[in-house]
Amino acid sequence: MKTVTKIAFNDIESIPQLVKDFLNQEIEGFENNTFSFDHFAQQIHKKQNSFNNFQREIIFKAFKDQLSNLKLSNKQKENIDSLRSANTFTITTGHQLNLFSGPVFFVYKILQTIKTCTNLKQKFPDFNFVPVYWMASEDHDFAEINHFKTENHYYEINGKSGGAVGRIKINDTFFISEFEKEFKDSIFGTELILMLKEAYKVGNTLTEAIQILVNRLFSEFGLLILDGDSRELKNQIKEIFKDELINFSLHKTSKEKVDFLTEKYGKVQVNPREINLFYLSETRDRIDFDGEKYIIVDTNKTFTKEEILSELENYPEKFSPNALMRPVYQEKILPNLAYIGGNAEIMYWLELKDYFEKMSIPFPILIPRNSMLFIKEKVLGKIEKLDLKIEDFFQNFTKITNAKILQNNSILESLDEKENSLIHNFSELKSLAETTEKSFGNMVKAEEIRQLKSFKRMKKRLLHAEKIKQNELLERLEMLFLDVHPAKTWQERIFNFSVFFADYGYSWLESCLEEMEVEESKLIIVAI
Repeated sequence: MKTVTKIAFNDIESIPQLVKDFLNQEIEGFENNTFSFDHFAQQIHKKQNSFNNFQREIIFKAFKDQLSNLKLSNKQKENIDSLRSANTFTITTGHQLNLFSGPVFFVYKILQTIKTCTNLKQKFPDFNFVPVYWMASEDHDFAEINHFKTENHYYEINGKSGGAVGRIKINDTFFISEFEKEFKDSIFGTELILMLKEAYKVGNTLTEAIQILVNRLFSEFGLLILDGDSRELKNQIKEIFKDELINFSLHKTSKEKVDFLTEKYGKVQVNPREINLFYLSETRDRIDFDGEKYIIVDTNKTFTKEEILSELENYPEKFSPNALMRPVYQEKILPNLAYIGGNAEIMYWLELKDYFEKMSIPFPILIPRNSMLFIKEKVLGKIEKLDLKIEDFFQNFTKITNAKILQNNSILESLDEKENSLIHNFSELKSLAETTEKSFGNMVKAEEIRQLKSFKRMKKRLLHAEKIKQNELLERLEMLFLDVHPAKTWQERIFNFSVFFADYGYSWLESCLEEMEVEESKLIIVAI
């Protein structure tokens, strides 16, 4: 494996402008929430002043209890114990409980979190930094997480949906035998198959499955895994949930930021609701308020104000944060400094800055996660033969394809020459037209537009004709695009980590970790 190049997010057309502006510190109010060691020094100070020993004991005990059935490395045990110390902080990433981890960027997120902790320790040796993976165990969209894809197959499980996905028990393991057929002859196929069988035993919940899998992959790196579906942890955020039920504070407080982001960038990632909480029972259903009663949407259950506050007081575990409330929950219960997430996650975190301030919780540093692309040497050779660069595949590839099809085209050169001559001639004619009556000048301008449109139509028709004539070249370009972008999207959003682990094993994780950027958000392209 050899790194070919690293492309900064600013140089990639498809990265959202909001994320680029955030990274460039061009969004007012967020200048100190980007990655820099000075910002981390400030964040350490803020968190030290807002996170007390009582909270540390609770989170220490939560990790101890939740990970008690796993075989922990010495580094994990040290990290858990260190959380009781006032000089220990966490760096967190989070993700859904996708089957066998889902798309491979799941792995990249976690590795970047681990490497960030290592680099911070080097910079701030008097402090400890613990990587945390937050499981989105309370999500209820089972269809989003019940599958994964390799180069050759699509794997899926069945299960009862509607409730918190982490509580779903595994009873469908047919996909394991199919997976075994695909990978039994791979170099590290046996390791993958054992990993899958250990995690997805009949009777395990999806939460237990992901705990087992993630621990097997990352225990030696000291990663801790946290499940927010916990009475003890939710007990700490009861007052914030109570305020949400009574005052609708998240919606009200974030309105200014949401309006600003909508006006500047067209839309926000997630629109806050009046109440940003769900009610957990056999299903996970949104809580709404009709002016008199609290309604559990899609059920017959309702509460008066007194009843729902009593329910919260006695059963905090029945209340579940939505996508916008979850960051607040996370930052309330963890001594956390930074969150590492995908572009969409970063965009909805930005909506919450004022709400964090109202709740007296330090808003963390936000780090858009790195992306990675593993590409075969053979494919890189084909790209080079066509006088293209791998970077071209992350720009507007339609424009690049059209330019390649029309490269050195004598007809296009002649059309360009005639068009430029036309523009020059009309420029002179328009100058002369200004000396006479206005309507004549308008006619000259209209005629110029008409004739230039004709050139545009001829160029479009020429491109169409050349695509037919050079069909073989067009097909080669399209096939190369699919080599780089399987299913026409980024590789990391399609393939499961098993595609790469099968050939390289744990050394692939080490290679990813080594190449991972910490201080900048980049696309890292590696030849294999």
